[in-house]
Amino acid sequence: MLRNGALARLIDDDALMGMTSNPTIFEKALAEGGEYDAQIEGATGELTPWQLFELIETDDVRAACDIFAGVYRQTDGVDGYVSIEVSPGVADDADATVAEARRLWATVDRPNVMVKVPGTNEGALAIRRLIAEGINVNVTLLFSIEAHARVIEAYLSGLEDRLAAGHPIDRLASVASFFVSRVDTDIDKRLDAVAASANEALRPGILALRGKAAVANARLAYRLFTQRFSGPRWDTLAAAGARVQRPLWASTSSKNPAYRDVLYVETLIGPDTINTMPPATMDAFRDHGVTARTVDMDLTAAEQHFHELEQAGISLRDVTGKLLADGLASFQKSFDTLIAGLEKKAAALGKSLVRT
Repeated sequence: MLRNGALARLIDDDALMGMTSNPTIFEKALAEGGEYDAQIEGATGELTPWQLFELIETDDVRAACDIFAGVYRQTDGVDGYVSIEVSPGVADDADATVAEARRLWATVDRPNVMVKVPGTNEGALAIRRLIAEGINVNVTLLFSIEAHARVIEAYLSGLEDRLAAGHPIDRLASVASFFVSRVDTDIDKRLDAVAASANEALRPGILALRGKAAVANARLAYRLFTQRFSGPRWDTLAAAGARVQRPLWASTSSKNPAYRDVLYVETLIGPDTINTMPPATMDAFRDHGVTARTVDMDLTAAEQHFHELEQAGISLRDVTGKLLADGLASFQKSFDTLIAGLEKKAAALGKSLVRT
């Protein structure tokens, strides 16, 4: 995609404004073909599997940044970013996250790269420090409004720290990646279980709650965004050139075939939002997606929905806590599989790696 012109065509023809990467994406890319064989064979020096992966990853992200450089210039640094993720093993270690983010930032060495940091408690501490250092941050794996509030505070505080130190804040960029469809997947399963054991007369009402929580949760996150990026505190930062930390909707493919395949795109459109779509979802939206401002609709209904879920015995806090843990575990599994696959491929190509 980087080398055959496909990415450039998406930018020109479909107004694609950025890209993201993560261990799962690289795991699939490395496992499914031989596109990286020459790079693996040509890697010089004694490398660990992790160092070899980082070499491949940063080369790809740097190349993507260069392809998006035109978008970055044309939008004056608002769009055109490519995200690269710290390893999942540092999610609960702020110092390790900062150290890894600094290394990735320096290695890619492009103004339009964003370093992805999980929205954990320790991640929020790291985000503040990274923003203060002038490093663009994509906060990933956000599921709860509380976590979103925490990372917004980290971003604002980081901007204030940087400004107080006499450094410019007008070219810094950050997004808060709020995961969407996984919320419905988890809550729908719980509703099915509740309905199965409920009085027959109550079952239709319980089942009617399915497929609504994810959009409601994201819309309430957007409301928080509009609240926090207004008022005297924000006005002071904006006067110095600060940009808002835009909400980014992640996990936007419909996992349930009963739902519209562009459900998590059409319902979350609005100012300052970003939607990261897998290719199939992007194709579907190009074909039959409807564009209209929807992200701030029905906020009262969104609040009421979570009240009804609580009445049905489903705690959103429990759901989002589980989803964060599952997300970190999934990325760790992908990372472990990726490293093992890279070791196997390197051996097949006659490339020896350093054991750690």
